[in-house]
Amino acid sequence: MSQDPPPFHELPQVERRPRPRTLAGWWDRASMYVPLLMMGVLALGTYWLVRNTPNAPTAEVVIAVKHEVDYFLRKFNVKSYDNTGHLKSEVHGLEARHYLDTDILEIDQARIRNISPAGDVVNATANRAYSNGDSSEIQLVGNAVVVREARAASREQTRTVPRLEFRGDFLHVFLNEERVKSHKPVVLIRGTDQFSGDSFEYNNLEGVADLRGRVKGVLMPRSAVRLAP
Repeated sequence: MSQDPPPFHELPQVERRPRPRTLAGWWDRASMYVPLLMMGVLALGTYWLVRNTPNAPTAEVVIAVKHEVDYFLRKFNVKSYDNTGHLKSEVHGLEARHYLDTDILEIDQARIRNISPAGDVVNATANRAYSNGDSSEIQLVGNAVVVREARAASREQTRTVPRLEFRGDFLHVFLNEERVKSHKPVVLIRGTDQFSGDSFEYNNLEGVADLRGRVKGVLMPRSAVRLAP
């Protein structure tokens, strides 16, 4: 007769030893977390880009300023004074129109008077004048005349400053720099002497006139001036 097998609990216990963890096993476990790590890195990168990306500039609405008159003057007389209260300049005109886009004052039948810090008095007239915002530059158009009046000798300057006159169809006057220039023909009259040229530039501070092109001059001798009636 065959013997019955022993009960399960009576079977001999076999000692189980832990299997050694190989590098392949570690890699298998780590590969499970690779997608999660990549998602974390992408999330951090996206956050950094959002924090460091400059904001797109907002489009500014630019309103084009039209070339039109914003105010006008008629039969006017405008005076300006320096810090000490002395008269610096005076402008007369039949009519004036101010353009907002260029800040230019257009004057009809202009008469301008300017007094320099040294005391030189300059008078200017023209059919039309164009003045910038601070009146430091004036363009005279049509029968333009600029006259620096004669000035008597003083303690600082022993010689008398003769009368100086410029005539032309166009004259560009720089009042603060005491310069006059033109790209068109001009006539220069200094005392009794007269010169003409196709273009010119005059610097009152340096006392130099530069005439270009076809230059002509008439110099009156002093004896003729003394004998003139």
